[in-house]
Amino acid sequence: MNRILIMILAACAAVAMPSFAADKLKLLIVDGQNNHSWKTTTPVLKTILEKTGRFDVSVSTTPDSKAAKDAWNSWRPEFKKFDVILSNYNGQEWPDEVKAAFLGYMKDGGGLVSYHAADNSFPQWKEFNEMIGVGGWGGRNEKSGPKLYWQDGKIVRDTSPGGGGHHGTQHEYLVVIRDTEHPITKGLPASWLHSKDELYDSLRGPAENVTVLATAFSDPKFNGTGHDEPQLMTISFGKGRVFHDALGHSPDQMHDVGFQSTLARGCEWAATGKVTLPAPAADEMPTDYVGLAK
Repeated sequence: MNRILIMILAACAAVAMPSFAADKLKLLIVDGQNNHSWKTTTPVLKTILEKTGRFDVSVSTTPDSKAAKDAWNSWRPEFKKFDVILSNYNGQEWPDEVKAAFLGYMKDGGGLVSYHAADNSFPQWKEFNEMIGVGGWGGRNEKSGPKLYWQDGKIVRDTSPGGGGHHGTQHEYLVVIRDTEHPITKGLPASWLHSKDELYDSLRGPAENVTVLATAFSDPKFNGTGHDEPQLMTISFGKGRVFHDALGHSPDQMHDVGFQSTLARGCEWAATGKVTLPAPAADEMPTDYVGLAK
């Protein structure tokens, strides 16, 4: 067992979880293409979620970018069999039939979790961009919608020209809760120290029906924007619920309790609209730069 997985299992074990017996939520991870290492992150996501006892996790892997059309014709995930879909996907557009099925699933009350680089995907798919609120790269610019950042206790919508999607050099940073009453964040420390990670900034999109749950300061000394950038968000889409999580570049960035707790609670909320998973104790979530595991 590798070092990162041992750290993740230890972090999972540190948080007491209730017993859910037969009422597990069915969660589907979609992966298969990504500019990040989906082959290493999907097993970690699966481990984190299954260790809570709340989720029954399946994985659907798309054909790769060089696959023949016949391979794509046979990829038809049955979204409606699942309570929530977690996207670990950033690649070519899905077949129209799959897009239509996913759109119907979400409009009818499905749940979506957009994990890290999944918000880079599908820049031309209007409805997907509405689902995730804001996204990055892929040619996104001011025509895609405003950039969001947090200032003076509220969201600022920046419509100035420029590209969408950027991050500076990886570093440890504080994640600051901005909505303390949302089920996902209720009971968490006001801020916690996140492992050395990419800090996404300048994400752009329709930015409709977005609630910013938590931000992080994009420090200019790490080539950041100087703004408090949204890192955890929720979005409503039709009857569906979306949890947008910009954290977690690789397994090295996924071992802290703050990441794992908000991921699991976000998945539960996207599936049900409620959170029963307990918040970790404050002393399990470092709030300064002393004692963080490297």
